[in-house]
Amino acid sequence: MTRLVVHIDRLVLHGVAPSDRAALARALQQELQQQLAEPGALQRWTALDSRPRLQVAPLRDAPPGGAALGAALARHLCAEAK
Repeated sequence: MTRLVVHIDRLVLHGVAPSDRAALARALQQELQQQLAEPGALQRWTALDSRPRLQVAPLRDAPPGGAALGAALARHLCAEAK
């Protein structure tokens, strides 16, 4: 069994209210788990093993704060890894 550990070193979120942080983090984690559970996702990510870091383009037209933003970030991150 292959294990994938995702470590987000830095996440810059301009304009996100401090009260939205917990909901954003939960939604980001939940959506990443769902995205990584899809067929082929683990293989795509493990193929990136030779890259020490994945820099992701800025997310444009993001939904405002909280859970919606967390889920959108996770989808964006997974799309960038393809």
